[in-house]
Amino acid sequence: MNRSGDQSIEIRWPKRVKTPGDAIRFIEAAGFCLLFPVKNVPLPSLYFAMARQKLATWDSHVAKLWNWKADFPRQRRAFYAKYFKGRGTFISLKLLPYFLAMRETATSSEEHESFYAAGRITHDGCTIWKVLADHGPLPTLGLRHACKMDSKSGNVRFKKAMNELQCLLIVTHFGAEQETAAWVSGRFELTARAFRKQARQARTIAPESARAELARKYLAWHPDAQPMVLARLFGWPKSQTVAAMASAKSHSSRGEARQNS
Repeated sequence: MNRSGDQSIEIRWPKRVKTPGDAIRFIEAAGFCLLFPVKNVPLPSLYFAMARQKLATWDSHVAKLWNWKADFPRQRRAFYAKYFKGRGTFISLKLLPYFLAMRETATSSEEHESFYAAGRITHDGCTIWKVLADHGPLPTLGLRHACKMDSKSGNVRFKKAMNELQCLLIVTHFGAEQETAAWVSGRFELTARAFRKQARQARTIAPESARAELARKYLAWHPDAQPMVLARLFGWPKSQTVAAMASAKSHSSRGEARQNS
């Protein structure tokens, strides 16, 4: 296990990830991980679990990852979006309700207006949300067209709004589609509709309980992590981070006591 101060923290996984089943088992064990290693983001990556190296180049591992990030959400095997620092992130289905509860975004597909009125999303974010709510999953170019963001400046607005919605976990990747002769386009769907079960579960979890569970999972792999690491990673204020870590450590201590009794 790498030290908590390292630029990237990778998990010592017993064997290289080669198959979709291997990848899902890794995601479920990690709880949440990056697609590729990212400097100064202390999380493991699926690429490192496959290639055993941090510097990603276009190879067979990347080709598999490109398919998996489209397939796993569509197959409802894992959540994928650009989340931590706007980078590709997998979240296990077990922990997804806690992320949604922590972000307070276990929404229905029709709540775009209330989020916009509360200042939680921009007008462009509201537009994209409404289009997905009305039309269902759409590929990138089709979604831009439906949102009237076809121009060069519109594409800039689209990317900014999509990052906003993914960082709130409101939107997930949901497959891929060949829209042009060039690259395959990612398809997007509302998380509340793609992962209905997890969204329902999230509505029963208090944000402070969600933070404690996420801290517990992180500390299980990185027990020496300092509050500053979790605060920066999750974007929590210091008081919330300290409380979450204290609760997580108390829960772990009680669990150990029960095992030893």
